[in-house]
Amino acid sequence: MSDPQSSPQSAAGSTGGVIRSLIPARIDRLTWAPFHTRMVLALGTAWVLDGLEITIASAVGAVLNKEETLGLSSTQVGAIATVYLLGEVFGALLFGRLSDALGRKNLFIVTLGVYLAGNALTALTWGNSTLSLIFLYLTRFIAGAGIGGEYAAINSAIDEMMPAKYRGRVDIGVNGTYWGGAIIGTLGTYILLNHISLNISWRLGFLIGPIIGLLIWNLRRHLPESPRWLIMHGREREAEESIAAIERDVERSGQTLAPVDERAAIEIKPSTSHGYLSLVKVLFRRMPSRSALSATLMITQSFLYNAIFFTYTLVLSKFYDVDAERTPIYLIAFAVGNLAGPLLLGHLFDTVGRRKMITGTYLLSGILLAISAWMFYAGMLNAFTQTLAWCVIFFFASAGASAAYLTVSEIFPLEIRAQAIAVFFAIAQCFGAIGPIFYGWLIGEGEDPGKLFIGYLIGAAVMIVGGVVAWFLGVDAEGKPLEDVAVPLSAVTTRPRSTG
Repeated sequence: MSDPQSSPQSAAGSTGGVIRSLIPARIDRLTWAPFHTRMVLALGTAWVLDGLEITIASAVGAVLNKEETLGLSSTQVGAIATVYLLGEVFGALLFGRLSDALGRKNLFIVTLGVYLAGNALTALTWGNSTLSLIFLYLTRFIAGAGIGGEYAAINSAIDEMMPAKYRGRVDIGVNGTYWGGAIIGTLGTYILLNHISLNISWRLGFLIGPIIGLLIWNLRRHLPESPRWLIMHGREREAEESIAAIERDVERSGQTLAPVDERAAIEIKPSTSHGYLSLVKVLFRRMPSRSALSATLMITQSFLYNAIFFTYTLVLSKFYDVDAERTPIYLIAFAVGNLAGPLLLGHLFDTVGRRKMITGTYLLSGILLAISAWMFYAGMLNAFTQTLAWCVIFFFASAGASAAYLTVSEIFPLEIRAQAIAVFFAIAQCFGAIGPIFYGWLIGEGEDPGKLFIGYLIGAAVMIVGGVVAWFLGVDAEGKPLEDVAVPLSAVTTRPRSTG
């Protein structure tokens, strides 16, 4: 049974339009239970799917210009990734707004459906005529929009339903699973492209994501709406039903729920929906330093990742003479290093602290990149040691990059949280798109390692800047309720805040 202090009567009440609620405190007092595991499995696949998508698109791109497939030109193949990126930006902005207005659950079901439809339809592209190309690009745009919307809705839901003491490690670990998707995509396309007819295998490659999505569809349908979102929108009865269902689930695992201090209640006065105008006011008037922090962390990590990830095969082939058929092996090693970082370091962001760990991971990855750049220019590396250097660098960089998404999703008020994630995600993608073009130019035909050496130093400097900004502007959010980290826009009074 739930303790008396978490009964509906003591959990929420309203007077003159003001709602007094213990729901945030009831969420944060929970310890890990099967419910949290199901939530992570159901929602965390967003990043797996994106990593899968990017990897598959890169892998099958080389075969789509063959006559037995679609016979596309190199420019037409390159446009597939561009259209997908534009779709992500559009989807993040559109579905981020809808997630704040209509609820997390509605959107994390819709965005998954949009992604599934877009990706499945891509596999039906029939040729390279004008009409078929329009169909191809439209389906890639739709798939990208679904994934972009996933980021805003998923990160908001996870942060709002995860107890404060676990929020950092879970969010960082989930964000890091992008590289799990990259590994699945690499292995899947490698097997398909080498053992099945090319005109069938590339289509099957684009169906790997929808198959995974369908497997977790039912899990998402049975997750509750974010109780925090419901209470902020004045839906007290639904909020109580949602938190009560979570508590019953936790109790069924054998836990006894601790009492909740009445002084931990929040008082809010729900208002009309907050759109991007409210977001702009918050970002630039009320929280300019947090906005600067978010933009810096997101832009710097996106620039570094896009610069290295989208050109790593060029470096291996142009400077180390690695055959194109062998590059997937190096990608898997690179992806393993990126996956291990968030999973092994994530808990330190909750214990050592956000500011110290973000600063440390950004600075360390920047310094290590500068050292490896010097070794590259001095001719001290080969394909194996270069990949090993990248694995070590991105072991730390991946944890830092995942923490950038965590930062954006927890340091802004709940009413505009998904929109804030969407805006900074869009900004990061736009700046990140510069990386592949710039580094592709530096690589050229591999005739001048000095140009790439300078490029690596620029990438190192970018990450070091991110680390310095994190130290001075970072928010110590570890272990704190979201309402302590960012007071809701609808808050009427403040309450004694927990720092544990």
